[in-house]
Amino acid sequence: MATDTSAALQEELLRRARARAAGRPAAQAPAAVREFGPAPLTHAQRRMWLMERLGQNGAQYSVPFATRLRGPLDLDALSAALTELVRRHGILRTRYGRDGDEPWQETLPAPDTLTVDLVESPGDGDGDGSGLLAAEARRPFDLADSTTPRALVLRHGPQDHTVLLTFHHISIDGGSLETVAHEIATLYAAARDGRTATLPEPPQYADFARREHADAARLDAGLAHWTRTLAGAAPPRLPRPAAPPADAARRPAATRTAALADHVLPALRELGRTRHATVFTVGLAAAFAALHRLTGERDLVIGCAATHREGQAMRGLVGLCVNTLPVRVDLSGDPGFATLVERVRDALLAAQQHRDVPFDLILERLGAGARGDDGTALVRVTTDVVGAPTALELPGLEATAVDVGLGEAKFDLTLGLLDTRRPESLVQYARTALDDETGEALGTSFAELLTAVAADPALPLSRLPGRLAEPPSVQGHPAQARLLAHPDVADAHVPDPQGGPLLAYAVLDRIGGPSPVQLRSHLRDVLGRDLVPAAVMLLDAMPRAADGSVDTARLPAAPRTTSPGSRHIETVTEAFAGLLGRRPGPDDDFFALGGHSLAAVQLAERLRSTLTLPLIGLDIMQTRTPRAVAALLDARAAQRAAAAAATASSSTASPRPRRVREGTVLVTGGTGGVGAFVLRELAAQGRPVIALARPESAHLVAGDGIDVIEGDLGDPDSLRAAVESADAVIHAACTFTRPEVDVAAMRAMADAWRAGPFVFVSSVDAYGHPSAAEVAEESPSQAPLSAYGQAKLDCERLLLRAAGTGGRGGASAVRSPIVWGAHDRLRDQLRWGATGLLYQAALAGRPVGLPAPGAGGHDWYGAPWVHAAALARAVTSCLDAPVHGVANAVGGHVAWSDLTAELVTLLDSDSAVTFDDAVHQDLDHRWHYRADRLATALRPAPGEDLHTVLASMIKPTGERPSSGA
Repeated sequence: MATDTSAALQEELLRRARARAAGRPAAQAPAAVREFGPAPLTHAQRRMWLMERLGQNGAQYSVPFATRLRGPLDLDALSAALTELVRRHGILRTRYGRDGDEPWQETLPAPDTLTVDLVESPGDGDGDGSGLLAAEARRPFDLADSTTPRALVLRHGPQDHTVLLTFHHISIDGGSLETVAHEIATLYAAARDGRTATLPEPPQYADFARREHADAARLDAGLAHWTRTLAGAAPPRLPRPAAPPADAARRPAATRTAALADHVLPALRELGRTRHATVFTVGLAAAFAALHRLTGERDLVIGCAATHREGQAMRGLVGLCVNTLPVRVDLSGDPGFATLVERVRDALLAAQQHRDVPFDLILERLGAGARGDDGTALVRVTTDVVGAPTALELPGLEATAVDVGLGEAKFDLTLGLLDTRRPESLVQYARTALDDETGEALGTSFAELLTAVAADPALPLSRLPGRLAEPPSVQGHPAQARLLAHPDVADAHVPDPQGGPLLAYAVLDRIGGPSPVQLRSHLRDVLGRDLVPAAVMLLDAMPRAADGSVDTARLPAAPRTTSPGSRHIETVTEAFAGLLGRRPGPDDDFFALGGHSLAAVQLAERLRSTLTLPLIGLDIMQTRTPRAVAALLDARAAQRAAAAAATASSSTASPRPRRVREGTVLVTGGTGGVGAFVLRELAAQGRPVIALARPESAHLVAGDGIDVIEGDLGDPDSLRAAVESADAVIHAACTFTRPEVDVAAMRAMADAWRAGPFVFVSSVDAYGHPSAAEVAEESPSQAPLSAYGQAKLDCERLLLRAAGTGGRGGASAVRSPIVWGAHDRLRDQLRWGATGLLYQAALAGRPVGLPAPGAGGHDWYGAPWVHAAALARAVTSCLDAPVHGVANAVGGHVAWSDLTAELVTLLDSDSAVTFDDAVHQDLDHRWHYRADRLATALRPAPGEDLHTVLASMIKPTGERPSSGA
């Protein structure tokens, strides 16, 4: 935080500090005796640890520290300096584990030598090596292993290098970098001269963590203050883009800077002096003003960074000592900017009195409604005044700080000042929070606002630069807005239904775009049920009147029950009536008619048998109405016809013989969520594949390098023929509801298996209910087992008994938990499977009751999970290296409370969450499963963290993948 040295300001701050100190006891002095062994995590560390646990360990939590050094660089001295730095500060050689669900940190022995990697600067295209530096900084850390910093030296010339040190944010903050830079310079000079450096022993972060943990009880008064101060507060409603930009994954954030005239910062400092405020406070007031202009809101919360680094005992401490400080300000009454500065000053000083209360505890007290995508929803906008960047000033070298751009943003929006030799305004935003046009305009208007208030501090908010947002007005139906935001829709209209069914009309911007069913599915994912049209009708062009308005009289009417456009509607209606005992209307809901999950399975089987089109019970549960089910069947019939036509046009006179290449892999379940990802992985590896599928589903899995063989789990002969035609087997199919069929299918496949490896995708349900909370691979199963779990166990036994006999290869039973992935079948499991209790409650805004820690004698309740792509890598790795037994494929574990918080946020729910001693049978999961044998294959790739994949399953963007994708 930048400071003003004026006497008036110092006097005011001193007066308030004395008044604050008089009202509360002095902080306890640090313990003189140092403790050893595992230590608890600080609250700031817990947030980082939780992000890692949920898979959010991307580049936004890397801290790159880079300096361009010109002159003779001594790499041996640099290595020695870094090695001594890591020895001095235990936090830089710490690993993180957990006991049950409670995390801890442990300082590891100091390394003998810290390696410095030397690489040559690339040539054309990346002459300064910025791309290489960014790639190095993005490499993830494994917190369970160590957070020892990485050192890379990029050589541009004999006496021209860039030194990059990459830290994890859990072990360092911005305030630590000055200590690190100073100590490295001192240690480097000593090593280069062959002498021992004289530096005082620094305080250790683990001791600081223990003190914070021991002093937790003293935070009650501060928590009460924050509860009162932030009651009813809400994050600002930023003008988010209707659809994320196509390159948001590659470039998630953008930064806009604008130069400020030389007189602006001095004028802002003078304004602060007259109002007894720092230049940081003035910049914070400008951020509130700009945010008000952007959103039109007057009750706003902006976050700023506070530090725990106070007093002599904390001097030289390296570690994560920052806290997020929420500042709430009322901007009503159109105040002049100078008046706003006073309001912000008072709010900031009041907040600083309680800056020792961890922001995570504030969020917990406020409840799940205050949490956002990253767990900090209330503070989505922050501000800062940034000085000159720290550089590694090594003796005998010319040093220049290097910015390593990672393209990441920790918050939705940051408004700041660069208080450097050439001052600038700063606007950084997540591109999912603002579109680039809005972000660029805000970058320009923020600089103009700072310039305007520097010239005239009396300007009221209503006269400041920047477009003042009006309260959002609803233009057209919400489904129309969502369709217009779809990247493949050129035009859309949803007219007033006037008593009839709600219909939507859309014009695609390309041939071969999403089908009507896919567009309706998209709407169902992002709108409440009462806002979802009964059908989406595609038009070649939207009929318009002379004034440009939509000519509703020329829109096609809703399809009748007997419309030739829905040729399956009559069959579907009859099937509904035959099963439920009453004839439904085209838009009657399956569950309102008395349907349930088993009836959905039965209805799907009837229709699949009658129409020979792919359909399962989850399709019924998702589409629900006869009209929607018929439209889904129409789309699948058209898809099958198109695939058949494409196959016929590309076929040659003589059919290609099967197994023209050795190593052909048979895959079952290719139309399911797991099997689809397995097929993708095998295709990426270039392996020849045979996919087993029913005739009506064959077109869903056919593709380059994939032959289709007809078969079904209920047809043992087809299974035997398929196994005999392959050199390896991956069995990923399952009925889920008919265990006797699953076991009979495995028996037939094991009997036909004669050579090569066999991989079976099993389930952790095969463990039953272990007595211990930690479950190692191949732990014995313990009753009770569900019928599903017992069937998986029986199938494993059949397979493993056959392995290695009669020329057979090795067998691998890969037990997986809940599988996450951007696939329709997996989305359905989220909505209706083991997690359905939480999902449906959050979707409806109902209260969610969770088992409290300790309920039923267990400290933790939650579920293991794995990303479908990681599971596919693990499964295919067993082809080359069978485990010859059971291996777990678990990507991580998530507590029900964490999962519920994510669901509440992603569904924009207002569900209240409570904890009690009751344990619902669907939530009675309390086991952690080790996954050692397949750990390498299971390491998450970018985008495979729990938060990202859960968001894609709940709010998929763009065109949804087909069921066989």
